[in-house]
Formats: sequence, C-alpha cells, structure tokens
Amino acid sequence: MQSTLRLGIAGLGVVGASVVQVLQKHADDLSQRCGRKVVVRAVSARDRTKDRGIDLAGINWFQDPVKLAESPDIDVFVELMGGAGGAAEASVRAALSSGKHVVTANKALLAKHGVELARLAEKRGVSLNFEAAVAGGIPIIKTLRESLAGNRVSRVFGILNGTCNYILTRMQAERLSFETCLAEAQRLGYAEADPTFDVGGFDTAHKLALLTSLAFGSEIDVDAISVEGITEITLDDIEKADELGYKIKLLGIAERGPGGGIEQRVHPTMVPKSSAIARIDGVLNAVAVEAGFLGKLMLVGPGAGGDATASSVVSDIADIARGTALSTMGKPAEHMTPYVASNVSGHSGGYYVRLTVHDRPGAFAAIATRMAEKGISLESIVQRARRPSADAPGEAAPHQPQPVIMLTYQTTERAIREALAQVETDGHVSSPPRFIRIESF
Repeated sequence: MQSTLRLGIAGLGVVGASVVQVLQKHADDLSQRCGRKVVVRAVSARDRTKDRGIDLAGINWFQDPVKLAESPDIDVFVELMGGAGGAAEASVRAALSSGKHVVTANKALLAKHGVELARLAEKRGVSLNFEAAVAGGIPIIKTLRESLAGNRVSRVFGILNGTCNYILTRMQAERLSFETCLAEAQRLGYAEADPTFDVGGFDTAHKLALLTSLAFGSEIDVDAISVEGITEITLDDIEKADELGYKIKLLGIAERGPGGGIEQRVHPTMVPKSSAIARIDGVLNAVAVEAGFLGKLMLVGPGAGGDATASSVVSDIADIARGTALSTMGKPAEHMTPYVASNVSGHSGGYYVRLTVHDRPGAFAAIATRMAEKGISLESIVQRARRPSADAPGEAAPHQPQPVIMLTYQTTERAIREALAQVETDGHVSSPPRFIRIESF
C-alpha cells in the first residue's frame, strides 16, 4: 500500500464538517478503494471554539488558511471557504505554488480565476479538482472531463440552482406569489438572507461558465453570459404557462452558435410539461448534455447540502489518492481556445410576452403593428382579467391598464427586443414589457 495521503481542510461550515465526517466514518472503505490511507492532518476555520459535531482530536489547527496551504505536513489542500478572492484565492494559489493538490467547491473562484489557476496547477504538476463546484452531488464535471472525451458536445443546459427551482415549483404547485415562496425558502434554509446571488441568476451563471469551458474547450468567460433571474416572474406567468402546457424553469444554457461561437445564457424558460427537464422539481438540480455519438444525457440529483456536496469533494480526493491526474478543464490550458461569443440577440425561438396595456382605443392594434414591422407573427393574444384588488374585491377598476399576453411563432430575440422597445416608446404600456423564452427540449 502507498503512503498515507494527508489532507488539510480550510473551511468547516456545513460542507467542511460533512467532509470530515465522511472521511472518518468511511476511512477503511476509502483506504481499500484507493489503495492508501486518507487522513485529515490539519484544518482551518474562523472559530476554533464552535461545536461542529465532528471529532478534531489529534488534528492540527491553523488560524491562517494560507499557512495551512503551505504546510509541509499535507499533500492535498481542500478549500471550502468560498469567495472569488480573499483568503480562498490566496490559499489556493499558495497550495498550488508549493506543489500541493487542490480540491475545491468554489465556483466563484474558478469562474473568475479558473484558467490562471489551471495553468499554475499544470506548471507544478498537481491536480485542481472541483466536482463539487457545480450541481452539488451530481458528477457532471467528471462526466464532461472524462466520460465524454470522445464526443463533440453541441449543447449543455440545466437547472443549476435549487433555490430558484424550489421557488418556481412552489409557485406552480400551490399558486403562491414569488415573495411568499422566497420567504419560505429562507425559513427552510434553502435561500440566504440576501438571496440576490441565487434569484438573480448569478449563481447559475458561475456554474454555467465552468460547464461551458469543459464542454467546448474554451477559456472561462463568466462576463460573457447573458443573465436574467426569476424576480420578475409573476403568478400570472406561472398560471398562463400551466394553461399552455408549460412549466417555467430557470435554466443555464450553453450551445454552439451557427457561426462557430458559443452562446451562453441564464434566464427563465418555458419548457413543455412533457419534457424531462420540466419534471425536475423542488431543490433538485439537473444537467443535460447533447453530444455527437452519445446523443442526449441527463443527470439528476441534489445540487446542494452538506452531504451531497461532501460526496463530490471526497470523490475528488479519492481520484488524487488513486493517482488519477487530468487537466483541470479537460484539456491542457495551453490548448484551450479563446472564448468567442455567439450573439444571443440572434437566438431564434418562440416567446411569451407580458404587457400591461393602457385601456384606450387603438392600443392593441398599434402593438400588433409594431410586432409585424419586425416580422414577428403572433400565435395568440389574450387579455388577462386583472386580479381584483382589496379595495374593489368584485371587479377591476375601469380604464386601468390591463394585462395582455402574447405568444409568438419562431422569431429572433433581437426582433422581440426591438419591437417591445418601440411599444414602450409609443406609450401604450404602463410598465416595461416582459418576455420569457420558449424552448422545446
């Protein structure tokens, strides 16, 4: 049996504590599977006195994670602190520079510095593994980096944020408002006190940036992603989608564009109820891959939580213990191609459009004219009855702006945006128009 693999873990939150528990509880089995012992030699966290429900007896404590990363007493540095910079970035750089393997769950760090850190890892001949950074317990990184090496991926997409999926699921199942479902998600611990990173789509964007790089061999460019969250989704949208045979999901989508570039986008999407992605509810995540020889593949599982994320962290540690060494992003950093964006405004498909139209003669006709001027064919126009107010429970007040729903046939996003901008300029709507893309996966 080979010599013991010694770990240093920085960050003992929910995930870090779960990793220590797994490593201690399954030490013998892991040793047999890897051909060597795997032990935690040292840890680092903010509060040494906190009871985390784990046994840290005999384990060295470092107040400074950078000192832990540089320690000659460890072989692998496990970074579970989070954050795109600060202590996380400094300690990962220190570990790689000193010839230590690194395992991290830090999507923000990799989305911002991933290519640079990959080059550093390769220069030092060590591994930088990050299975837990995307979709928690779902082994999508390993799938893209290893299992699909012989395939040419054309598209990768999925539900990458459990908080948003939980909110949208509750809105549809129980006919609750966004605000009510968000508050419940916060009460249950699914959403942070400040949920902007999740509901704004930014968490999904960071994960999508990593999947894009792995799928297409391009350098990471999170800033190139068109991002739209779910904060503007209303119960009316949910109900209309349901009537039309759709569900609304927040999706991250990356695909090869017609001109050879890559299209990356995060946004609410109306998907047919019959599709596999529509059936992923609650806090579950799902990642789908479309590739040459393989066809279509979907992986589903828990996208967050201590145990699920710890499972992926330990999987990365086991690969290092076995001696499995792969390029961080699936190919050597020197062979990664510069990211070339495909114009998202050229994206073609059907659209659901929600307007709040002033109740006056000619407004509908003028709106239809603007759509026709951009070559947009309308499948249907539906005037929605306004929900009764508390002041007038029986009926909506006359001459108030009225909700109008339009469904388009296939058109481009550029055409939709230009037409709606003109409609708003014309003054026929009382609030900015909203649209949701329709995809048939």
